[in-house]
Amino acid sequence: MRIDIVSLFPEFVAQIAGHGVVGRAQERGLIALQGWNPRDYAEGNYRRVDDRPFGGGPGMVMLIDPLRACIAAARAADPASAKVVYLSPQGAPLNQAKVRALADEPRLILLCGRYEGVDERLIAAEVDEELSIGDYVLSGGELAAAVVIDAVARLQDGALNDAESAAQDSFDADGGLLDCPHYTRPVEHELGTVPEVLMSGNHAEIARWRRQQALGRTWLRRPDLLDEAGLSKADRELLEAFKAENPKA
Repeated sequence: MRIDIVSLFPEFVAQIAGHGVVGRAQERGLIALQGWNPRDYAEGNYRRVDDRPFGGGPGMVMLIDPLRACIAAARAADPASAKVVYLSPQGAPLNQAKVRALADEPRLILLCGRYEGVDERLIAAEVDEELSIGDYVLSGGELAAAVVIDAVARLQDGALNDAESAAQDSFDADGGLLDCPHYTRPVEHELGTVPEVLMSGNHAEIARWRRQQALGRTWLRRPDLLDEAGLSKADRELLEAFKAENPKA
């Protein structure tokens, strides 16, 4: 998979994305990252990429032509069809279902805005989709682009040393629930003890406990997810038992 980043700071995104799972995915040839700076496609001595907004107001708006030329160059760099995604607070919320869809794309071009944003005409002409990583405002789209790259890269076959890791993550587990709690050595610690069931060797009971904990954690922290989870009768019984033992404060 190829991901092109259109940004005034493409090296910033590449540096963030060069570690851990994403770095390993690049080393294994599973993804390829390429940065593109719209300033390289701006004209004039100052290579200007922004101007004041019509109608007045604070801040600056990124110009059409440098961005359009930059996106065109990114498109031309590879024959595969590319989906252009603009990282914006006005975009649809990024969730795991969307990440899975993006991970199936052969190419992505991530457009990172700055200042007050991008001229709306450029968005209408060149952008296929707007995405937001949360209801807050960042200085630019670079951090959001890094989030998308990380989330998408880890779903590429071979990116994780254990393929089951992605399948068992929060939002990817059955029904889109949050993940269950995890423990490791030591068994006894001043902060608590590992639940006995996890050391029992009874795989059926361990699976049942993990499912109940995932259901309960989702109920406690993200009850909205339960509405779309399509719980079975067994799931509902597990959840009711969890609620009885762990009433909300």
